[in-house]
Amino acid sequence: MTLAFKLAEQVNDATDDRTRFRLIVDAIRELEEGWPRPGEIARGADVRETELRLQKEIEVVRKEIEVVRKEIEVVRKEIKETELRLQKEIEVVRREIEVVRREIKETELRLQKEIAQVRVDLKSTEANLRTAMHRQTVWIIGAIGAVTGLVRLLDWLL
Repeated sequence: MTLAFKLAEQVNDATDDRTRFRLIVDAIRELEEGWPRPGEIARGADVRETELRLQKEIEVVRKEIEVVRKEIEVVRKEIKETELRLQKEIEVVRREIEVVRREIKETELRLQKEIAQVRVDLKSTEANLRTAMHRQTVWIIGAIGAVTGLVRLLDWLL
């Protein structure tokens, strides 16, 4: 209910003029309390001044936004350059890995050949040792036979 209807109802219900006067005074005070104070009311000049100040601040913010946009573009460019550089480095490392893999395969093959040659040499050495041992055994048996023969000859002569 609005203040006017409320006041009209209260004035009609009031029994004497003093009460009516008090109700009217209270309503006027309530209206005054709701009104803005002289310092609270913005004048046209104040509004214009605030508008100009806000426009200046908006321009400053727009310039700052433009600077930030340029910085973002610089950072994006740096990111792209870094990405390209890293991709090149990755490619170089991949090539180096392939070279190392080839070297490992070549080394493995060379070592397998060397191992096979060592096995052949070992078997040859083993065969030579067996032959040498056989010859020595024959020589020792021959020497023992000769010594035995000499001992028997001496025994017979004596």
